[in-house]
Amino acid sequence: MADPKGFLTHDRELPARRPVDVRIQDWREVYEAFPAQKLNKQAARCMDCGIPFCHNGCPLGNLIPEWNDLVYRHDWREAIERLHATNNFPEFTGRLCPAPCEAACVLGINADPVAIKRVEVEIVDRAFAEGWVRPQPAAVKTGKRVAVVGSGPAGLAAAQQLTRAGHDVVVFERADAPGGLLRYGIPEFKMEKRHIDRRLEQMRAEGTEFRVNVNVGVDITAAELRAQFDAVVLAGGATQWRDLPVAGRSLKGVHQAMEYLPPANKALADSPINARGKHVVVIGGGDTGADCIGTAIRQGAASVTQLEIMPKPPASRAGSQPWPTFPTLFKMESAHEELEEGGGARVYAVSTTEFVGDEAGNVVAIRLVDVEGPETGFRPIPGSERELPADLVTLSMGFVGPEKGLLLEELGVSFDARGNVARDKTYMTDVEGVFSAGDMGRGQSLIVWAIAEGRAAASGVDRFLTGETALPYPILPTARPLV
Repeated sequence: MADPKGFLTHDRELPARRPVDVRIQDWREVYEAFPAQKLNKQAARCMDCGIPFCHNGCPLGNLIPEWNDLVYRHDWREAIERLHATNNFPEFTGRLCPAPCEAACVLGINADPVAIKRVEVEIVDRAFAEGWVRPQPAAVKTGKRVAVVGSGPAGLAAAQQLTRAGHDVVVFERADAPGGLLRYGIPEFKMEKRHIDRRLEQMRAEGTEFRVNVNVGVDITAAELRAQFDAVVLAGGATQWRDLPVAGRSLKGVHQAMEYLPPANKALADSPINARGKHVVVIGGGDTGADCIGTAIRQGAASVTQLEIMPKPPASRAGSQPWPTFPTLFKMESAHEELEEGGGARVYAVSTTEFVGDEAGNVVAIRLVDVEGPETGFRPIPGSERELPADLVTLSMGFVGPEKGLLLEELGVSFDARGNVARDKTYMTDVEGVFSAGDMGRGQSLIVWAIAEGRAAASGVDRFLTGETALPYPILPTARPLV
């Protein structure tokens, strides 16, 4: 513990966001630079607990007290070594993870928790700037070939681990560039794509091969995949979205979030599905909904409203979600700040009953009703029906599992009770040599769980191919968040 009084003498501080009226004019990340001296104080707040519950909150098992201490002592080179020891992509998690580690921080019992994510981001960004992040090619090749289907965080983590173990790894991606939802589902203002590209550069230099614009199961059959590779890792995510089957759903202008965000990420202000001058309604109050809000505002929407069927979350922990669990709290993300400053609103405890169209089949409004809490089954409140203008609607209500397409059908894998790909403790499906990692086997989850699963699945693949492994195995496929 570098500073025994750090948590008493320093308050939690995060970098400032750029002014709203400035940042909505571009697509760059919203945060300003954070001076090293301020970061040093944030690292000093870590108490180096006897039992560091932040380890339990993070499925990667990140060595958080260790690299906080190293940052406090200005040993940045060793800090990135400790960070990379458990996390292949801290530049992703530090920007995108909702930080269950901070929710489990012991300091958070009666004070603001340590700013773990910010320390993480600064370590890895400095490491890249200093040239410390270099390729780590395998010293010895095994001659075994592995196909990884999907290039999201789980697929990339599995691929990097297996390449470094000496296997020849090919990552297949049906989009035109690797990254999965990191690239085309996450807006630029949350994570600029240069962070993905520089990590892919390292992976290519290590020997990982990427094949894009390949829809596995269509462009290459499951049988061809099995014939060409000694093992297959399914990491295609839980991309089957949840729909809203109410009257008017087929009207033009009603889109799933993942129909709206990918083209917006590719074309930014010139996206074919554009909010410019439109009244936008975002249905769904999670992170994907916030991404739609920020995107619509940058495209020049006339107004933006976000709807959520659940009641407004509390500002502090509810008694039913005690420390160190990850609580559901009211959050003010950058997109929410932009929404409020622009005169928009977040509306809670409402349900959409109908999409209203014009004679040309375009959506022009939605009908909604206030509802009571989930304990009543979201029972409508009589007399609360009303109509809201809507020229563009995005459905951001989460995902229900993997797409049941030709690939899974031809492979013959089984599914669990929740509709996800079933696997054993080594992450192997009931088809020998075929493994599953990330949301495809777990269901919709967090980026840290995806990376942890990719690392663990790589361990199972390596043992299957060689009979032994030295790769880490951070979590069981049955592991769940603290509850």
